[in-house]
Amino acid sequence: MANLLSKLAFWNSADQASTIAKGVGMGVVAASVLTVGLGMYWSSEPEQFDVVAAAKDRAEQRGYLNNSKQLVVGYTTTNALYDIVDTLLNKPGGFITNDIMPPGLFLDNMPSWEFGALVQARDLARALRKEFSRSQSQSTEDENLKIAEPQFNFDTKSWALPSSESEYERGNQELLKYLDRLANKSETNAQFYARADNLNDWLSDVSTRLGSLSQRLSASVENVRENTDLAGDAQATQSTETGDYKYVKTPWSEIDNVFYEARGAAWALIHILRAVEVDFVFVLQDKNALVSLRQIIRELEATQTTVWAPMILNGSGFGMMANHSLVMASYITRANAAIIDLRRLLNQG
Repeated sequence: MANLLSKLAFWNSADQASTIAKGVGMGVVAASVLTVGLGMYWSSEPEQFDVVAAAKDRAEQRGYLNNSKQLVVGYTTTNALYDIVDTLLNKPGGFITNDIMPPGLFLDNMPSWEFGALVQARDLARALRKEFSRSQSQSTEDENLKIAEPQFNFDTKSWALPSSESEYERGNQELLKYLDRLANKSETNAQFYARADNLNDWLSDVSTRLGSLSQRLSASVENVRENTDLAGDAQATQSTETGDYKYVKTPWSEIDNVFYEARGAAWALIHILRAVEVDFVFVLQDKNALVSLRQIIRELEATQTTVWAPMILNGSGFGMMANHSLVMASYITRANAAIIDLRRLLNQG
């Protein structure tokens, strides 16, 4: 009898252990499915928004939209910067780059997208502080923009004390203060100067960024390039001697990151350029350059087409498989060429 009872106790404990193991296994599977699903949701790229409607909504909410529904010069561009940063902070999953817990910890495409958009926001914030809000080189910096611009350059990886989000949010709050002063007719010390030279300077930074992205995207396929570092100046020198040729190749592990960085940068630029079209409309019309700006936007919009493949493909240039990086490089290069043409028009008297 005792032997039977011991066997029953053993079977009962074995059944309990089996039940616990099954429960743990089902919990692990459910957690894994939830993590994967949440990661896919967080990896979805934000939709584009109407920069003019967003600017008018904010001006109306804050009581600065007059009966003619006309915004002051610079309001649309500055508000576009605010909304780009706000999107980075409040999209699904929030700002993911500094996550230390799953699923954000395991994602790399969205952090790359965030970085691309953030770089454009940083460049525009610098241009606002340095160029757009100042009448000349000896004028003083705007009190809010000189605080906002460094905030956007805070480390993207900081998750606490302080977090990246809190610093970027502080920058956005300073932008709001500048917007309020800009729209307030009694605040004459807050200005936005829509001039051809200011726009040209900012476009120079944009062109440099796009040129770098284009080179990195094209380097998904290894190739040999002529060394043109000192081309155009017979007296030019450099710190370290280099050869006549360069072998360039983006590591395979970084190809998708560069691709999504370019998509994020293009997404941000689309909104900024749409705002620029509003605030610099008279400058662009005077230079007969409005259509050139619209062509740049059109080229960048093509970069936002849905990627139907499950991963970023890296086929050879004329091989049987697609190379998404080369397609992206084509659009980025065309946009950059159009920016160079636009800058040439702005330089003309």
